[in-house]
Amino acid sequence: MALITISHSMGSGGMSIARRVAETLNLELYDDQRLREQAVTMGIQSEDLIGLYEKKPGFFDRLLSSKPEAYKDLMESVVYQVSREGAGVIIGHGSQVLLQAFGCALHVLVHASEPYRIQNIMKHQKLDRESAQRLIRKSDHEKGGFFRFAFNQDWDDPAIYDLIINAEKIGMDAAAKIIIETAQLDEIKTCSLTALETIEKLSQQRLILAALAKYNLNRTLLNVDVPEKGAVVIRGFTYSEADKQQAVQIVKAVPGISDVQSEISVIPSQVD
Repeated sequence: MALITISHSMGSGGMSIARRVAETLNLELYDDQRLREQAVTMGIQSEDLIGLYEKKPGFFDRLLSSKPEAYKDLMESVVYQVSREGAGVIIGHGSQVLLQAFGCALHVLVHASEPYRIQNIMKHQKLDRESAQRLIRKSDHEKGGFFRFAFNQDWDDPAIYDLIINAEKIGMDAAAKIIIETAQLDEIKTCSLTALETIEKLSQQRLILAALAKYNLNRTLLNVDVPEKGAVVIRGFTYSEADKQQAVQIVKAVPGISDVQSEISVIPSQVD
């Protein structure tokens, strides 16, 4: 069983490599479309799923009525949820950071030079050189913006990857073979039951935080703990009894939550 995250720059061939890895290892491939499908099964409303991409906050603003934090939490919830099986190939979406603490996940970066990437885009999307270059640079800019917003770091930081592959130099077949062989090493452990339970609880926590943000509750005043699957303890403060009750009702309505314990205190806001 292998849990692999593959991040790539546009035009590097990363998607083709990921498909070959998934097919050879008989693993589910979680690309953008598959993540959307998973989100629907989790009970996330379709209007919240428009554009499940790695974009900078300005793009989130247009997608979720100026609620980029809610969108970020939804995306993270989906990544954690698909990871709870302990196996699969996940394409980007911050998975290389979200699963960094879990030693059972193998994190791969596929890269190539800009001229190589431009040639690939020109070939596969039938674009001229200038258009292909603009598309690639736009993608790099948006991916970088998303990562700085979501994780406060660079997406191509070598420190967050276990394996970095230059697809231009070694080719896609060899790149896929290296990833497959690495994933099968004894050093790449299967995710323990404890790790999988932790991942599932993180998924539920992010889903709750997204729901609170969507309804404009101040999340900085609230702390959400998921001590066990389906059970939630919500602590912190609100400025009114109505906000307190709304927070509890929002959490109860989150799919998969069966027990909610409230430890929220009401502190009336002071008016001069």
